Amino acid sequence: MEIDLPDVRAEVTAQFERYEKALVSNDIAVLDELFRKDSRTLRYGIGENLYGYAEIAAFRAGRPAAGLMRKIDRTVITTYGRDTAIASTLFYRDSAPGRVGRQMQTWIRFAEGWRIVAAHVSVIDETKGA
Repeated sequence: MEIDLPDVRAEVTAQFERYEKALVSNDIAVLDELFRKDSRTLRYGIGENLYGYAEIAAFRAGRPAAGLMRKIDRTVITTYGRDTAIASTLFYRDSAPGRVGRQMQTWIRFAEGWRIVAAHVSVIDETKGA
């Protein structure tokens, strides 16, 4: 298996950047598009466990649109072959000083394009992440 093929990594990076832009601007249509429409898609959030696309979409629709700006750091995108990738990043919000967020996404290439099939978001004290 080839890891980090440049063209595949560029594709996933572009989708990850679309996701990040949509997240901070609360572009629900793009966020919904980038999660796989499947009952097996998962998102473990800071305060919620979402099983299936329907629960993820409902969460997005009901989430407040304020305070979404964040700074990301140490983003790592690794591709495995031509159809699988993992994107990991740290994030910081001015509203949560001293805390660091961690986000991981599993991306799979489908006929309709790259989609997230699993995501995990958590927050810890920044000193624990050092």
